[in-house]
Amino acid sequence: MKLMKITEVKAVYPNYRNVAPSWRTHFWQIVVRVETDQGIVGVGYGGGGVAGVEVVNKHFRELLLGKEIATTQDIKEAWDHLYSASLPYGRKGIAIMALSGVDLALWDLLGKGENCPVYELIGDRKKDSVRSYATGTDIEWYTELGFTAHKFPHRWVSDKDISTAIATADKARNLLGQKALIMIDTYMSWSFDITLEMSKSLKEFDIYWFEDVINPDALVAQAELRNLVKPTLIAGGEHEFTEYGYQEIARTKALDLWQPDITWCGGLTSGIRITEMGNDLNIPVVPHRGGEVWGLHLIVSSTCDDLAEVLPGTKGGNKDDLWIGEPYPLNGYISPTDGPGFGVTINEALLP
Repeated sequence: MKLMKITEVKAVYPNYRNVAPSWRTHFWQIVVRVETDQGIVGVGYGGGGVAGVEVVNKHFRELLLGKEIATTQDIKEAWDHLYSASLPYGRKGIAIMALSGVDLALWDLLGKGENCPVYELIGDRKKDSVRSYATGTDIEWYTELGFTAHKFPHRWVSDKDISTAIATADKARNLLGQKALIMIDTYMSWSFDITLEMSKSLKEFDIYWFEDVINPDALVAQAELRNLVKPTLIAGGEHEFTEYGYQEIARTKALDLWQPDITWCGGLTSGIRITEMGNDLNIPVVPHRGGEVWGLHLIVSSTCDDLAEVLPGTKGGNKDDLWIGEPYPLNGYISPTDGPGFGVTINEALLP
């Protein structure tokens, strides 16, 4: 066990314009770096854009300087301290997105200090590889790459969107086969009635889940929808924060499947707590963007479902080179690297 004292904490907002049209451009992701007296540096990924950077650099930093990190308990105590300190303006949103980046940097730091991957810090590795599903629009390419699960985006604009949803679902089912998983992400653009209509119109395509169908605060309405669209699941939770937010989801029974985003919900510490809660309630947990290292280490070492989201983009499109050493799916399955920490390094050329 190596005792490391924090000497510096800094968040930056990467130059995403250099990797356009990266999907990450639209997620306001920030990079957090934690330095120590041992020369070991942890790097994490959070959210909140320039506002998140200010939260880290102007508030969280002063609370972390001089803190000692040697165990996972130290990380959890740091999380609780930062959460409590940010209560007057936090609890959800940008403050927790910023906290996520700090938390992930601390887990990366501890893994490097112990010379082991983060999944070993969480617990015994339970999965060698994870089935991955491709999110995007290039279904032909995803089929070539060997994916057997696919999620396509479908925001509601007008009544004609029912026919386009049918056409896309039909194409996906024909290309991927009858045993493939097909999901739809509406990004909060459907209504209660539209969800019911879509459920009826898409019944023959055996949709596994509808994701983020309506306003995420409409928990009672989502709970009602669950019983009306079965066997399709109502999934969501990427826009919820911490185990405290998920306690309300659990209380109202709003969702069939939980999707915490590890870089937004409060980091790995929060993700572990949410996953444990879901396991106790027998609710499947599939982290949002779980194919990224931040969620992947949790999936292979916990009771999360054997399913990880990846965003391959389109064939021949630009790649996001912010993180060096990221794992990539092979024949529809993905595994984290065995390097210390999260096993990736930051591309310094993309940092301001």
